[in-house]
Amino acid sequence: MDSRELAERAAAMGVAVNYWDWQGRGVTVPDETLRAILAALGDPPPPRKPPEFAAPGLAVRVPGRRAWGFTVQLYSLRSRASWGHGDLRDLADLAAWSARALGAGFVLVNPLHAAEPAPPVSPSPYLPMSRRWVSPLYLRVEDIPEYENLHHPERALLTALAAPLRAASATAALIDRDAVWSAKRAALEIIRKVPLSAARQASLDAYRVRQGRPLDDWATWCAIAELRGPDFRAWPPRLRDPRSAEVHVLRGSVAGRAEFHVWVQWLVASQVAAAQRAALAAGMEIGIVHDLAVGAHPGGADSWAGRGVFAEGISVGAPPDEFNQRGQDWTLPPWHPGQLAARDYQPLADLMGATADAGGGLRVDHVMGLTRLWWIPSGMSPAQGGYVRYDADATLGVLAATTSRSGVVAIGEDLGTVEPWVREALAARGVLGTSMLWFERGWDGLPLAPGLWRRGCLATVSTHDMAPAAAFLTGSQVSDRARLGLLTRPESDERAGAARAVGAWIEALTGQGLLTAGVRPDPGAFTAALYGYLARTPALLIGVSLAEAAGERRSQNVPGTVDEYPNWRLPLCGPDGAPVLLEDLPSSALVHEVVRAARGA
Repeated sequence: MDSRELAERAAAMGVAVNYWDWQGRGVTVPDETLRAILAALGDPPPPRKPPEFAAPGLAVRVPGRRAWGFTVQLYSLRSRASWGHGDLRDLADLAAWSARALGAGFVLVNPLHAAEPAPPVSPSPYLPMSRRWVSPLYLRVEDIPEYENLHHPERALLTALAAPLRAASATAALIDRDAVWSAKRAALEIIRKVPLSAARQASLDAYRVRQGRPLDDWATWCAIAELRGPDFRAWPPRLRDPRSAEVHVLRGSVAGRAEFHVWVQWLVASQVAAAQRAALAAGMEIGIVHDLAVGAHPGGADSWAGRGVFAEGISVGAPPDEFNQRGQDWTLPPWHPGQLAARDYQPLADLMGATADAGGGLRVDHVMGLTRLWWIPSGMSPAQGGYVRYDADATLGVLAATTSRSGVVAIGEDLGTVEPWVREALAARGVLGTSMLWFERGWDGLPLAPGLWRRGCLATVSTHDMAPAAAFLTGSQVSDRARLGLLTRPESDERAGAARAVGAWIEALTGQGLLTAGVRPDPGAFTAALYGYLARTPALLIGVSLAEAAGERRSQNVPGTVDEYPNWRLPLCGPDGAPVLLEDLPSSALVHEVVRAARGA
């Protein structure tokens, strides 16, 4: 078909033929991209009456007054008792301490989604094998009730497994997930042999009934993945369909291993619930806010169990923007809009419900993806992608109805290239947005005055995909991106632009009386002043990055890199590069200074 016919068909299928980029310039999507996307969409399914979702009104629980809380990459926060990797007991202890000692109302954690059942374990929390289940990497082994019934030789063995990992926590060495999971899995195999009490067995049985087929699919996928590898696309064809006769037969032969993975998820669920109870008992108004990633691995459990509802030959990402000038390819398969609608959006509702029920809040990463997603055809660069629309009334209705039913706070991460109506639609449904300081500028490009920020949002200085505030002040965030080849303009121009931005913020902070005029702030003072600026906005929630509060200078993740940078593997460290453990936080002067600023003190 010619370009005109192609454009007409694309528009009819919800594929945008042009869009506005982050600089406000019009961009036309290439015909090649449109053809590839339309091929992935195929023929539209028969029209259906869209499902109706009750408007939540005031049922969505937003704090009547401001609350603040730490935002934390949990794996990076180790304690002296954790096995080289932050865990759910560390989360509970952080929540309890920050609530009682500092008045925190919540803790926002990275996605705790499940990874591979056997090493090697992917480091990214945003590229899980499943978004429905929780990674047992976050288990605190000693908190499993059956641990108390181990005999002395078995306990000694578990102590030996933990020792090198605990020793690693005292160093700034990268987090070794493979070592952590190998040790924890060995420990779990030992604890699994301890008989359950009648009450504990009844609890496990009830959990399995509640979770139903999705849990059985996850456990079966894990059992097969242990034999065949974690990418089902490399399995024999007869095993790629979870409803095939071959898989039905295989379920019986791997039942023992599947039972192990069911048991593990039951243990994880109990510790997730315990963390929320600890947070509320310490006085938190919200508690643990869980993050829902945009998607899951194309060869993982969710893709295997949900075959047909995900588009094939497509990955999700983002077009070029100010901080990621080459665009981003997240390698995640998108929901197929037609197939999702054909299932009355139940897969989306089930996924959101499982995450919302785990705590006091649900953060949806890249919430704009519920209305449109940047589709990148296989073999093309992120800049060659195009937008595909979803039924926003249905998808946003699912989000609002789910969080309303669960009684939790709903937060949408609406940063980057966002259509203006999306934020209005989220606000109308009681969903808070996200305002990130570096993006909040007026029409003149200067920092937006505090009083002009929106109220219905979580306000932050940065995100996990950006350098900490200290790196902006020192200029290392430009050096790092230049070294990694991520700049699309000369480094000198990038440095000049970054220096102007920092200078504008120093002037704004000085104007608010948060910095002393004429004095160049050090990184700690600059960071605290930025949080003081957030405190002067009307934002309902203030998110304080634990990494920034501890004085960290490095990014947890640099978009556009894979192995070139140790993404998602950095332990929490201070400004001197020394590790910061959970037990060190109460005595950190910088942590207290930043928190006081965020609270407006």
